[in-house]
Formats: sequence, structure tokens, C-alpha cells
Amino acid sequence: METLLIAFTLISSVLGYHEKTATVKVWGNCGMCKARIEKALKIDGVNKADWNVETKMLTVSYDSNTINLDQIQQVVATSGHDTEKFRSADLVYVKLPGCCRYDREKEKTDN
Repeated sequence: METLLIAFTLISSVLGYHEKTATVKVWGNCGMCKARIEKALKIDGVNKADWNVETKMLTVSYDSNTINLDQIQQVVATSGHDTEKFRSADLVYVKLPGCCRYDREKEKTDN
């Protein structure tokens, strides 16, 4: 097993794989938001995404050679959820189910 782990580490280093983990604020309200946010991040370069309903924090692990954190936040914003750096288009936001429409005015004071 150790040999396998060492081999994987070596191959990852040679191929230039750089996994990073970051945490960013993403606005939403409920389990439907969680499912939408995490589904939006089932994309190339993102290894894992977990959004916490209570804290509104998204923890994401990604390959920094494939995608960067700004791109990840832009993808989330296209799903209807504002992030620390990117605001979702109003036309996308208003199409969210009622329970998923967070208070955008309050959001500004939560930063």
C-alpha cells in the first residue's frame, strides 16, 4: 500500500497536478441550494465541493492547473448564487425557487 501511495505521489508531481482547497462564502438558504451549488461544480478540475447550509461556506478542492478560484466562483454565480467576488445575474437569480432566494440587501452587510 505504501508503494502505491508513493507511486501516486510521484506521478502527481511529474504530471504537475496541484490540488488546492479553498473556502468561500456563497449565499443560499436550503438543501435545494446546496444541491444546485454542488451540482454546478461537477466540472473538470473540481475534485470535491461541499456547501454548508448554516455557515454559507463552500469548501472546494480543485486542480489549480485546470481551474482557478475565480472561475469556480463564476460557475457558482451562473447557477444563481452570489459569491464573495461574483454576483449572479438578476435574470438567473429570479428564476430560483422562492425558498432559495436569499436577501441580497442583507448579503451586503454580512460580508
